[in-house]
Amino acid sequence: MERPARSEGARASPTPGDDGRVLPVAAPLARVLPAGGLRRGSTVAVGAGPGSTSLLFALLSAASASGAWAGVVGRPDLGLLAAAEAGVRLDRLALVPRPGRDLVAVVAALVDGLDLVAVAGHERAGVRAADRQRLAARVRQRGAVLVALGAWPGADLELSCTRAAWQGLVGAGAGRLRARHVQVRVRGRGIAPDGRTAGMQLPGGSGAVEPPADDAVSVPLQAAARAAV
Repeated sequence: MERPARSEGARASPTPGDDGRVLPVAAPLARVLPAGGLRRGSTVAVGAGPGSTSLLFALLSAASASGAWAGVVGRPDLGLLAAAEAGVRLDRLALVPRPGRDLVAVVAALVDGLDLVAVAGHERAGVRAADRQRLAARVRQRGAVLVALGAWPGADLELSCTRAAWQGLVGAGAGRLRARHVQVRVRGRGIAPDGRTAGMQLPGGSGAVEPPADDAVSVPLQAAARAAV
C-alpha cells in the first residue's frame, strides 16, 4: 500500500475543544465519554458483539462530518451504504480491506496521515504486545485516535454494547425493524472503576445514533435477524 501523504490539509479538522485536542462524536456518546469526544493521542477498544459496527460508525460520523480524515483497516465486509446512512463522510474515509501480513505497517502509515484509524483482525493476525505499544506511542506522537475493533490490552478506553432491544417488532419477531436500543458501556482512564453507561438508539430510525426511545421491545436476536431479511 502506498504510504499516505502527510499534509496540513489532511490533518486539519474542526473539533469541539478550543485547543483542538478532541475529535467530536454524536451527542448521545459525548455525554458518556470522559472528554466529551475522542481525545487525540488515545487508543479506544470497541468490544465485539451486536452493535459493534454501528458503534464504529457512530465514532466515525461526527468526526468525518466536521472535517476529520478516517481510515478502516481489516474490514472487507464493511457496508458503505450503512456507513453513509449513519453519517460517515465516505469522501473522507480510506479503506484497506485486506492488509495481509502488513497490518501493523499499514496502520502505522495511516496514523501518520489521518485523524482517526480503526483496525480489525489484529487478534487473528497475532499482533504482539510490543507492536501495540509502538502503535500507541505513534498515535500519541501524531495526535491521532486509534480505534481497535476487538480486545486491545492497554487501551485508554473500552466501549461495548449490551442489552440490545429492537423497535418495530411484535411477538416472536413480526414487523419491520426501525431502530435498535442499546446500553453503551465505557470503561477506562478518567472514569470510575465501575464505568459509565448510557442508553441510545444505535442505529436510530435515520440510520445514525440517536437518543434513547421509550418504546423499544426486547426480542431474541434470532427473531430480529429473521425480520431483517
